[in-house]
Amino acid sequence: MRFDDYSKIVINSKYSEELAEECLEWIRQIIGEPDNTSGDMDNFYEVLKDGTILCKLANNLKPGIVKKVNESKMAFKCMENINAFLEAAKQFGVPAQETFQTVDLWERQNLNSVVICLQSLGRKAGHYGKPSIGPKEAEKNVRNFTEEQLRAGQGVISLQYGSNKGANQSGINFGNTRHM
Repeated sequence: MRFDDYSKIVINSKYSEELAEECLEWIRQIIGEPDNTSGDMDNFYEVLKDGTILCKLANNLKPGIVKKVNESKMAFKCMENINAFLEAAKQFGVPAQETFQTVDLWERQNLNSVVICLQSLGRKAGHYGKPSIGPKEAEKNVRNFTEEQLRAGQGVISLQYGSNKGANQSGINFGNTRHM
């Protein structure tokens, strides 16, 4: 087995049909497409490969964020759609490590990363008045302490640090002594 074949098997083993189906169902809730929301890899790829549904999704969340959606099935036009969606996802606040590269979808190299990106975008959708998917995103919980409170905390030795009462290094001998 060639290394390339093995790496594809490893990457594809991370793909979750349940999460992919959840993503396609969420997209259908928002834009009314696709008709088939099966999460198997073949369907997921066929539905999203040209990028038009992804661009429609982005424009539905925030109108006009993708300037031009190419309906052409030519390779470079489809890749432009996918790239436009990725730029929109970054503007929505999807972290760079949760996005995918255009070839991951277009050449079907890593569909799991596409699922991760859609899940991340799904968490952000609630900020735009749309239904969201996945776990709820954490909100900031800023705490402000007074100088007095900060100083009081410096004098406390937490039990997490352990105790060194009476500790010394007498009697510790590692290995053989050095004979001169």
